Amino acid sequence: MFNGHVQTIVPSLWRSVPDVTYQRERVETPDGDFLDLDWSRQAAGSADTLAIVSHGLEGDAGRPYVRGMVRALKRAGLDALAWNYRSCSGEMNRLVRSYHLGDTDDLDFVIRYALATGRYRRIFLTGFSAGGNVTLKYLGENPDRVPGK
Repeated sequence: MFNGHVQTIVPSLWRSVPDVTYQRERVETPDGDFLDLDWSRQAAGSADTLAIVSHGLEGDAGRPYVRGMVRALKRAGLDALAWNYRSCSGEMNRLVRSYHLGDTDDLDFVIRYALATGRYRRIFLTGFSAGGNVTLKYLGENPDRVPGK
């Protein structure tokens, strides 16, 4: 397309919402708040790889672009976890603290939580817009904290 703005806007006008079934899990964070995790898993533990999907600014796991990525990951044989930033899952969080583009602590928590299930040998990260920023910042700011690097 001839214009970057049009290239961004036009697909969102005609994009359908992919059919994805989530199992929501609410997890308590170390600071007394919560995060809502939306899982899309392969049949009965058949996947040993998880892809964690981080949405964009003011998005959530239900956005068509997130659901489309989750569907593609599942078709590729991976489990997918679309996590919702604080206050982005349809319910306000308990604490005044919200998410921001420089905060990687919640992503680190989600990764460690998923690894603690003992189900996954590998984890991939993907993010859209703000989620891409958080993901790249997480990977670059303290490489020693990144599991399995």
